[in-house]
Amino acid sequence: MTILSQTPQVPHYVHASPTKENLDWAELAAIDLSKAQTPEGRKSLVKQVHDAIKNDGFLFVVNHGTTPEQISRMFDLSDYSVEHVSEEEKQKYTGRMRETGTYRGYKPRKFWHIAGGVRDQIEQYNMNFREIGDGEHPEPLRPFVPEIEAFSKQIHFNIINTLLRLIALSLELDEEYFVQMHDHSANAETFLRFVKYFPRPEEDENKAGGVWLKGHTDFMTLTLLFSQPVSSLQILTKDNQWKWVKHVENGVLVNIGEAVEFLTGGYYRPTIHRVRQPPLDQHNETRVGLLYFSSAHDDIVFKPIAESPVLQRAGTSESRLLDGKFPTAGEYGKARVMAYGGLQPIKPGAQKGVDEEVVGGVLLRHYN
Repeated sequence: MTILSQTPQVPHYVHASPTKENLDWAELAAIDLSKAQTPEGRKSLVKQVHDAIKNDGFLFVVNHGTTPEQISRMFDLSDYSVEHVSEEEKQKYTGRMRETGTYRGYKPRKFWHIAGGVRDQIEQYNMNFREIGDGEHPEPLRPFVPEIEAFSKQIHFNIINTLLRLIALSLELDEEYFVQMHDHSANAETFLRFVKYFPRPEEDENKAGGVWLKGHTDFMTLTLLFSQPVSSLQILTKDNQWKWVKHVENGVLVNIGEAVEFLTGGYYRPTIHRVRQPPLDQHNETRVGLLYFSSAHDDIVFKPIAESPVLQRAGTSESRLLDGKFPTAGEYGKARVMAYGGLQPIKPGAQKGVDEEVVGGVLLRHYN
């Protein structure tokens, strides 16, 4: 791959102002990752992380080693990947999610069916963590590949690995237990995502009930969502209430995925979350996002960890595995990617407003 010698200017993306509406905000823990630089510091954070995951499934990390300038630059490039790459060039790098079961390349708008015949207005560019430097990219993005790759590695080593160590310690495992199954040594559905959400016509909003992405859980291990001011994300609390996630300047929102549920036999469970139309004073704003999804190596079997003393004491469950077979991370991830947002039949579940389907031998619920 040829890297151009002169780096072009990237326009600065200016986020919308935070909403002034009085929304029902979720109260999420903020974990100071700077304390995790020593074994003693990591030990002090274990209970905080344990409690945040058990109670909410979501948490913010602050003082995570990535500067506001670095994050702002990646938001600029996220917008650039959508607005400054021609449609012809995007088509060359459009992903084949339904065929390959992997997130690579562009996902165009209107690819996913949301509800009532309404399709999404979300455009993405996805880059697998092992292929950013060596893979092919649209020509306008090629000059920026080295800094995108450096950013990806930095947040993986500084944020993902730190959290994986804290989760391992919370289960009384060796702190490198999860790190070694998420490193760069083997294939995994781990990727950096540039994304831009566009406002939908009011008719579509009414048909879909204002929902942009139905309530779901991520299939990966950890998701990093770099906080930005347009309010759109909601989480479903344990008392069955949708609550908005508030912007935290330079904060990174973290949620655990289904991989953690399977590996802990349900001890840790992911929280249902959805994306919906922003509040009234942000209705007409675009929403540029920056996310990093971390998955275990493709060959890791999603079986409860037998050697964890915590899980031995608590007991484990595989209630969502309908055929009794433990899928690998690769098998389950591919099944999830191929199925999401299609027109395959989804049956109403026993709970009102919840649809169900079976993907990869696992019962999935979609919350309207």
